[in-house]
Amino acid sequence: MWIALAINGLLLAATVVGGIVTGSLALLADAGHLASDLGAIALGLFAASMAGRSGGPRRTFGFQRTEVLAALVNGVALVAIGVVIVIAAFDRLSDPPDVDGVGVVVLGAVGLGGNLAATWVLARGGREDLNLEGVLRHSAADALGSVGVIVSGAVILTVGWEPIDPLASLAIAALILASSWRLIAEPVNVLMEAAPAGVDPERVGREIISLEHVRAVHELHLWTVTPGFEALAAHVVIESGADRDLARRRLEVMLAETFGIEHTTLQMEEEAEPELLEVERGAEA
Repeated sequence: MWIALAINGLLLAATVVGGIVTGSLALLADAGHLASDLGAIALGLFAASMAGRSGGPRRTFGFQRTEVLAALVNGVALVAIGVVIVIAAFDRLSDPPDVDGVGVVVLGAVGLGGNLAATWVLARGGREDLNLEGVLRHSAADALGSVGVIVSGAVILTVGWEPIDPLASLAIAALILASSWRLIAEPVNVLMEAAPAGVDPERVGREIISLEHVRAVHELHLWTVTPGFEALAAHVVIESGADRDLARRRLEVMLAETFGIEHTTLQMEEEAEPELLEVERGAEA
């Protein structure tokens, strides 16, 4: 992310100056996205540093969800930038300004090269990390935006059709909005304590009760603390007289090997004797 930060800083300076000089909204739209990239990377670096810190006695999971919050902020920022670009593009469609096609093509090509380099560097990281994924999607959307800038400049150079510039900006805005979906949906799922993506709670329940001596499972909860850190809590009913510790250990191994869930809290409950159940039912009646 530090390498991507340096690349995007240089690209932003060049794109802002170029957008002002050439009068291209497509370039300025790309500059706006680059500015969001810088903010996203800075936020991502801050979140990564916070995630490893101790949260003290009150925050028993530390600050690990800082990365999830950073991804959510980046997603919302992408939506805001996309909306601003759309508004500006519609304003320009009614009265397209003069645009320097040569400058747009040159700067678009420079931006494309820089964005591809930053995207390649970021793609080498862990894709399960929502924080890094957020920064990567910013960068990938920028690379696609640079393609739109180049196409816009080329059309202006060849046929002189000025409306292509705001139309290219609309295409860039659409790419930005599309890339923001996962960055909003996944962090919200994590914050709402939804089951981890790709893990079916019903299947987990079936696998638990399929183990020897296990009779039932209830109060089954699955959630994600932060991507890569899934957790499970459940009450497990086992046969009367069965070894609770052995049953729990077998469950822990199965959950880790089958579902990749290593952080578990299992409350083992022994199945009640039939005579005791009859007494309890009579008392309730």
